[in-house]
Amino acid sequence: MSLREDFAKNIVAVLKNMQDPKPALVTREPFDVEKIAITQFPAILVQTTTEVRNDISMNISRQGYISYTVRAFVRGTELDTKVNDIVERIEETLDEDRTRGTNNRDMVTRVSSIQRIERLSPLAEVIVNVDVRYRYNKGST
Repeated sequence: MSLREDFAKNIVAVLKNMQDPKPALVTREPFDVEKIAITQFPAILVQTTTEVRNDISMNISRQGYISYTVRAFVRGTELDTKVNDIVERIEETLDEDRTRGTNNRDMVTRVSSIQRIERLSPLAEVIVNVDVRYRYNKGST
């Protein structure tokens, strides 16, 4: 399996186990937020987006930067507070193991940006962009 797939699976797994506000739904499969049950909120969609690779040495060592979008959806009242709470919790949860389960010191996970998406009440959406920097040997991903 590829590293990018391993990282995506790890992100989903840790977000499924995050604490309050604990998401009811965490998936990599797109869904229609307008059609999911109220009991499935907060809901999170994780998707792999871009990847950039660089040679570190002329021989075999490379470095990659892979980005994931974590789209979080909340529902109800006090939407701004709910958005702020879930963003904080996502970042704290991902920071607990910035190596995405590899224990590799050359790996770093960071939240690179946060963007609020306009939605009609009682829904709110926020996109948390997550970058993973990692090193690997050519032919090993």
